[in-house]
Amino acid sequence: MISKEEILHVAELANLKLKDDEVDSFVSQLGKIVNMEDKLASVDTTGIEPTYNMGDTSTTFREDKGIHTQTREQMFENVPESEDNLIKVPTIVAKGEDE
Repeated sequence: MISKEEILHVAELANLKLKDDEVDSFVSQLGKIVNMEDKLASVDTTGIEPTYNMGDTSTTFREDKGIHTQTREQMFENVPESEDNLIKVPTIVAKGEDE
């Protein structure tokens, strides 16, 4: 069974902020997933060949050639903020105090 502490730990690692009711919901949902995996693991698959790929395994190769369809200026028209020909984006990972 997945514990509330494990959910909170994973949420912290993923930098997610969860509400209490969301944590309880995830405990329930992940518990069901783990139980389903336990049932699948108990199925006898003796003599069954593993399936490694469900799709067609043939690949059509093409020449790897770059095609320029827009200029730098055209691409930067939709950029909200730039500096020194680079696109500025908001910080998504906060640095810790020990860094």
